[in-house]
Amino acid sequence: MRTKMVAGNWKMNKNLQEGVALATELKKAVKDPKCAVVIGTPFIHLASVAELLKGSPIKVAAENCADHEKGAYTGEVSAEMVKSTGAEYVILGHSERRQYYAESYEMLAEKVRLALANGLKVIFCIGEVKEEREAGRQNEVVKAQLEGSVFGLSAEEWKSITLAYEPVWAIGTGLTATPAQAQEMHAYLRGLVAARFGQQVADDTTILYGGSCNEKNAAELFANPDVDGGLIGGAALVAEKFLAIIAAR
Repeated sequence: MRTKMVAGNWKMNKNLQEGVALATELKKAVKDPKCAVVIGTPFIHLASVAELLKGSPIKVAAENCADHEKGAYTGEVSAEMVKSTGAEYVILGHSERRQYYAESYEMLAEKVRLALANGLKVIFCIGEVKEEREAGRQNEVVKAQLEGSVFGLSAEEWKSITLAYEPVWAIGTGLTATPAQAQEMHAYLRGLVAARFGQQVADDTTILYGGSCNEKNAAELFANPDVDGGLIGGAALVAEKFLAIIAAR
């Protein structure tokens, strides 16, 4: 049976003290969740927040890692470094990384490889921009993203992959895919995984929805059979809202 999950992505928000305060608030409230709970924090928070949440049901994710193992790459943070903080997950392929930092399929494939080699679980993001959705190309776009970066993995390695579908046109815009649109895409993605790895692997794959998912629409989105939870942006920065989304799962 696949894991239900609510994951928060803080992005470039919260200084260290604010992040620790938010994690402390979440720790007090999340005792026996009905789903897996993950928070993705900026690099500078990782060690402090991972230590704070040790023994808690809340797991910690980095928001990125380098596509190199080590070396003269000033300012980069390797998968090994992420793992050493106590983080268990890393978010890769987010649309903002693809758009603003020109992360290619090949670069993401290498990041995924290094993350898995260092014992991290990967939340891998895919999704189409508004123009691609309007042109009816969303299916070919997400298929290419999967084939370009993660469909070269073995079925065993795939067990450490969680997919996150993020319609780029719905991130931070206030727009949200309708429950029907979300279900249609998630079902399509599960079909692609089945074609690549087999139906059992597909049935066990967690697929999250990310794209202005909040405490008001989470329950309706999560009611779809192929939507296993959410990758939450803005609402993850407010404990009350994030907790409401966890309760909706």
